[in-house]
Amino acid sequence: AGTVSDSKGNLRSIPQNMQGSAYTLVAADAGKHIITGSGVTIPNNVFAVGDAVTIISNSGSDQTITQASGLTIYNTADGSTGNRTLATRGMCTLIFTQGGSSSYAYISGAGLS
Repeated sequence: AGTVSDSKGNLRSIPQNMQGSAYTLVAADAGKHIITGSGVTIPNNVFAVGDAVTIISNSGSDQTITQASGLTIYNTADGSTGNRTLATRGMCTLIFTQGGSSSYAYISGAGLS
């Protein structure tokens, strides 16, 4: 009958971080959704294994999701790597993993190319 929560709040909601200009994710974004109209850079060595971040395009134009140096982002649709394009009003989620000394993220979503 109580509330289930952690340091980010109610576990049944996904906190929002609204960004009006180009934005680089930070560790505190883990478990949140980022609303952007200007693109997002995914940095290397910021997120722990198992962290997840959702990105939503709040724009009438495509948004670039930039893979920072040292990080490999795999598109789960085809295994390709590199920067991604998130279509108008698209949504995608990244989950972070690690293999040896390299950092990886896997990305999937609607309107992702």
